[in-house]
Amino acid sequence: MRLGSFIKMARPANIITAISDIVAGLAISGVLINSFDEELLRNSFLLILATIGLYGGGIVFNDIFDIEDDKKNRPERVLPLGKISKQEAIYFGSLLFLTGISCGFLVSVFSGMLATTTAALAMSYDKFSKHNTVLGPINMGLCRSANLLLGMSIVPSVVSSMWFIGFVPLVFVAAITLVGQKEAHGHNKNSIFKAILLDTSVVGFFIVLMLKGYLDILTSSPFLIFWYGINLNAKIRAIKNNIPEKIKNAVKTGVLSLIPLNAIYVAGFSNGVYGLLLLCLLPLSIFVAKRYAVT
Repeated sequence: MRLGSFIKMARPANIITAISDIVAGLAISGVLINSFDEELLRNSFLLILATIGLYGGGIVFNDIFDIEDDKKNRPERVLPLGKISKQEAIYFGSLLFLTGISCGFLVSVFSGMLATTTAALAMSYDKFSKHNTVLGPINMGLCRSANLLLGMSIVPSVVSSMWFIGFVPLVFVAAITLVGQKEAHGHNKNSIFKAILLDTSVVGFFIVLMLKGYLDILTSSPFLIFWYGINLNAKIRAIKNNIPEKIKNAVKTGVLSLIPLNAIYVAGFSNGVYGLLLLCLLPLSIFVAKRYAVT
């Protein structure tokens, strides 16, 4: 079915992780521990729709710009197979971006500006910085940072006071991107070592947040240990057996582990029950990832 090809192209398992960014932003903003009124529910739903459009659009245009390279290295993707034409993909990606930006503006002008910025960062990565060993990881990390801030923008004043929270996805997603830069070729042990160091720095950042009183130590620590453990295990495996398959698994683990990463925020800024509820998205994302590609 052509619909299935469009869905496959948008990487639905990845989109689930983007939704978890928004939920984490909602937790940081404080709305999860306050009474939800009709406006908050509406705006939360709109922000989730926004991230679906923005992330999906970014993924689609990634494949559009990579089509010639994918014919050699990723022939199983939708565009190289010819199941969707390049022009159709451009229309699809543009529609997703337009949906994401529009939903942002329906929440507030500030949210709309953040959504527009996220789309611009995604296009910048897809078109220009992806293959740059320094700018690529930073650019991709900024996409996730902007997405987290988009969730926080449900209470705009929180963004101005808690903007530094955005450094966590910036650093971690930069680590994922480092690992994935030579995914199709292997032999990237140095990049994986650097990624492990970046993951460890994220742990240090969370510890500082706990000590400063931003996060509840008891509720957020188990989520932090779980997140770091699964990533460290996947990266060590990729170092020991430095072949494309193991590297791809490390990247896949990193992408899907954005859900437990966001659960750290949710547990620490609201409570452990909400953190566990968000963590329930992980098996859903893993299930979807078995049918649709993540990388």
